[in-house]
Amino acid sequence: MNPDRIIAIVNQKGGVGKTTTSINLAAALAAKDLRVLLIDMDPQGNASTGLGIPRAQRERTVYNVMTERLALDDAIQPTQVSGLSVLPSHVDLSAAEMEIGQAEGRTRILREAVQVSEAQFDYVLIDCPPSLNLLTINALAAARSVIVPLQCEFFALEGLSQLLQTVEMAKSSINPSLAIDGVMLTMYDRRNRLSAQVAEDVRKHLGRAVFETIIPRNVRIAEAPSFGQPVISYAPSSKGAKAYLALADELIKKHRNRK
Repeated sequence: MNPDRIIAIVNQKGGVGKTTTSINLAAALAAKDLRVLLIDMDPQGNASTGLGIPRAQRERTVYNVMTERLALDDAIQPTQVSGLSVLPSHVDLSAAEMEIGQAEGRTRILREAVQVSEAQFDYVLIDCPPSLNLLTINALAAARSVIVPLQCEFFALEGLSQLLQTVEMAKSSINPSLAIDGVMLTMYDRRNRLSAQVAEDVRKHLGRAVFETIIPRNVRIAEAPSFGQPVISYAPSSKGAKAYLALADELIKKHRNRK
């Protein structure tokens, strides 16, 4: 795996488009002929479902990797999207924090699993749970960088400072190479003046840390998970699909310029 391209997609608030972004950005990167792995670190398992992995087919999951130290390669599954694989999640993962809470190296379990994997991927995305818990810390320890989805709503910036402090804590204590790729605006409604105001305020506060690409509020994005598909497969000509492809291009360019 390319250690510079392991990305945690994180926000402790729910409903901001975190899992939607994880699924669709992963698929968009795969559409660029890149080999992509999505690690579903959320016990709800919505990223796995959104990529068409039924719960009955999740015999080996990230839970086994975290609690039994199962090799990452033994739990990875292919998806219907060419070039995209997933390490699925299961509701059992919600108990993992208690099971590993006293284990030595408990914050680095995922990092070590990724490091010893022989699977070859150009990008690894980690869909984090909507809380700043031990699972999220494991994701931050394994990642090289972070993407923060931010919904275009009135309370968009609420909690962001706490999240950024957690990222800095992870950087200072367990992962000195951790960087922030950027904050991305989601669920933007061009008919709503509030969306435009929030986008303006976020850019005013965070400047160049905000991705240029904005993900619109789009019905096709909302429908796609119920069909077990990313939006670029379900509705490739939709505004949502085009936005995620543009985000993938922007991310690839950002990483190339980082070298």
